[in-house]
Amino acid sequence: MRILPSLPTLSALLLATLMTATAGANAPEKSLDAETAGRFAALALACVDQEYPNLIHHVMAGDDEVGPPRELTPAFYGCFDWHSSVHGHWLLVRLARQFPEADFAGSAREKLAANFAEANLLAEAAYMAHPDRDGFERPYGLAWLLQLVAELDQWNDEQANQWREWLRPVEKTAVRRLMDWIPKLHYPIRIGEHDQTAFAFGLALDYARQVEDGALIDVIEDAADRFYAEDRDCPLHYEPSGHDFLSPCLAEADFMRRLMAPAEFADWLDHFLPTIGKDDWLPVAVVTDRADGKLSHIDGLNLARAWMLEGIAAGLPEDDSRREALLASAREHASAGLEGVSAEHYAGGHWLASFAVYLETGRGL
Repeated sequence: MRILPSLPTLSALLLATLMTATAGANAPEKSLDAETAGRFAALALACVDQEYPNLIHHVMAGDDEVGPPRELTPAFYGCFDWHSSVHGHWLLVRLARQFPEADFAGSAREKLAANFAEANLLAEAAYMAHPDRDGFERPYGLAWLLQLVAELDQWNDEQANQWREWLRPVEKTAVRRLMDWIPKLHYPIRIGEHDQTAFAFGLALDYARQVEDGALIDVIEDAADRFYAEDRDCPLHYEPSGHDFLSPCLAEADFMRRLMAPAEFADWLDHFLPTIGKDDWLPVAVVTDRADGKLSHIDGLNLARAWMLEGIAAGLPEDDSRREALLASAREHASAGLEGVSAEHYAGGHWLASFAVYLETGRGL
């Protein structure tokens, strides 16, 4: 089964645009206000240049490659780890673009300008291109890097245009790493943490469509066909695992709705998630300790579930009876997840605002 027919790249991109427009028409309205946006921005502003504590995933080829985070990756060294720093910068770009007159916008630009200096980004590119780092931040961090590029690509702003140009060496490395890896991947990765493929494919596909990278689109579509097209009866009742911040089942459905027309997606979903709308079909996940770096993942899971549920609903025909159950569950999960977005504990404070902004601004829609 092919998810999309073989079409010239331009036609495929036009079809993708039509499907995106359809999803947008079915999406719930978003109304993030400047005050709430400022609260989310404050969390990113506080951490994008906070170097410690820091979790480094660093492959060394010798003694001379020891160094503090600010020297190893001088653009993305804050927010505890590389990928959180990347989506913290994405948050600042998105909110500064959407709220250019807000009080926080000037501070966001200052932080972005400092970290997106050309020399810093060239050093990032050199770090990533090291031959012993083929698997660096693959796929989660690379997908967020491309989402950051896509956000800048959409921003009609002189300063943002310069940052986007300076990010090209990092962007090229990220794309090349995914292009080399995805065709060799024989099995999907179906976990609820960073290695999951479905979530990363969704972000990477949105980027590829934005920049009209037909080759990357083809690779992702082929992976969707190989990995997910024939999937049935996803065990949603097995979720969540204790450290999940992504739903394996919902992320796959949210990815596949990006590739199918509404009627086709509705038929696929009949077989993939047949329990939608049944009693207690998706209870809100319970967080027991927001000070614990792994247990606090559950707040992120509730936020991610919320936007994935909205995405799935948006991918269905307007008269599909499942949309009501999906959107009701999305509201419940959003309410629970947003409770955990605060500066009280750095375990969640360094990253949850990015998930909140992705949800509350309807980014995936």
